[in-house]
Amino acid sequence: MPPGVLIRELDLSDSTVASTVHAVGLRAYAVEAELIGFDGIPALSESLQEMTARPLRWLGAVTSAGTVAAFVAWQADTGRHVTHIDRVCVDPAWFRRGLASCLLRHLLAGETDGGEVRVSTGAENQPAVKLYEGLGFRRGTDFEPVPGLRMAQFVREASR
Repeated sequence: MPPGVLIRELDLSDSTVASTVHAVGLRAYAVEAELIGFDGIPALSESLQEMTARPLRWLGAVTSAGTVAAFVAWQADTGRHVTHIDRVCVDPAWFRRGLASCLLRHLLAGETDGGEVRVSTGAENQPAVKLYEGLGFRRGTDFEPVPGLRMAQFVREASR
C-alpha cells in the first residue's frame, strides 16, 4: 500500500463519499471501456442513486487527505457461502500502485465467510485478468451477456 493510504469501510450513506465513489467508478470504467472496446458497461450509465441503492458493502483505499483512490464492492450470499465481488475500481490517477491487490487481499482475508469468491471482468481487460489470476482465482467459462461484450468469470476459495 502506498504511504499515506489506508483501507477502510466506506459509508455510502454519506453523500460526499457516495459522490466521490461514483466519480472514481466512472473514471475507472471509462478506461475499461477503452481496453475492451465496449462502452456499454452498465456502471457507466448507472446513476448515483442507483449505485447507492444496491445492497453492497464497500471497502476503500483512502488517502490521508480523505480522497478515495480505489474501492471494492461486494455482496455476500451467506446461505450459499458465496461472495460476489460486484466491482473493483481504481482511479486512473492511482493506477499501478497495488491498490486493487491490497483491497482484494484485505477482502479475502477478513470479509468473506470461507466459501467461494466470484468476480467477472471484460475478457479483454488484461490488467484485471492478471490481477485475479495472480490472487489465485481460477478462470471459468467466458460469457457474452450482450452482443459485443465478452466477460471472463473467476472463482476463488476464500480460505486459500
